[in-house]
Amino acid sequence: MAQAARGDITLPTSVNAVLRLQQALDDPDCPLDEAIRLVLAEPLLAARTVALANSAAFSGGGPPLTNVRAAVTRMGYRRLQSLVASLVVRQFGSRIKDPGLRAKAEQLWQHTTHVAALAWSLARHVTGANPDTALFAGIIHEVGGFYLLSRADEFPGLLDDDPEQWGELCEDVVGLEVLKKLSVPAPVLDAIGQLRRAWVNMPPSTLLDTLLLANQYAPVASPLGAPPPPWPDHADSALDFVLDEELLEDIRHEAAETCRAMGGPLLV
Repeated sequence: MAQAARGDITLPTSVNAVLRLQQALDDPDCPLDEAIRLVLAEPLLAARTVALANSAAFSGGGPPLTNVRAAVTRMGYRRLQSLVASLVVRQFGSRIKDPGLRAKAEQLWQHTTHVAALAWSLARHVTGANPDTALFAGIIHEVGGFYLLSRADEFPGLLDDDPEQWGELCEDVVGLEVLKKLSVPAPVLDAIGQLRRAWVNMPPSTLLDTLLLANQYAPVASPLGAPPPPWPDHADSALDFVLDEELLEDIRHEAAETCRAMGGPLLV
């Protein structure tokens, strides 16, 4: 916590390399050929870009794509940035050697992709938040956990079971500092920072509401910290007016396909 408070966040070399790609894509005037070249330089990113562009959520019923140029054109830079963010998150896991920690990182990645995919679908069908922003926020909402897992070998006892302390350590201090280091926009950073202590508004309409719902419905729980508290009965009753069982099932189906396209639990 002291290191994070001083801004002393150490990023792996591989993360810095991917961040350079993200910075290039941040430029709306980045030429398409340059974006394609940058994507092709990261084989995992290239494969995921084509897979996600062909998923039901993004294809719009169009013909299947077979190359990065067509996929980048269909996806657009904003959605591509979410895939780059997923590569950043995975790079934190790449330096974890301990089998137990690696298993936690793989479960955390599964949780992350489910939350991101659900956030995208919930934003489209329920909350009205920007779906691209929701996808991006879902991908990075547990980046503090990945960072701490990558440093756990250096700090014996860091991951000892203490859910309340973990929430305070990971989300209130370290997680937010990692997000700042990654230059995450303030609205996304604020929403992620409120996740642990917020309740869903009725009707749900904000990025924070979208992330809270996505976490609640994610089929894989985070292996870190305490699980989210159960919602009071009146919250479920109010939510039924905007998210009935049929719509929820459609969202889960769409999100499951998006999640598969984003990749399984294996970390690079």
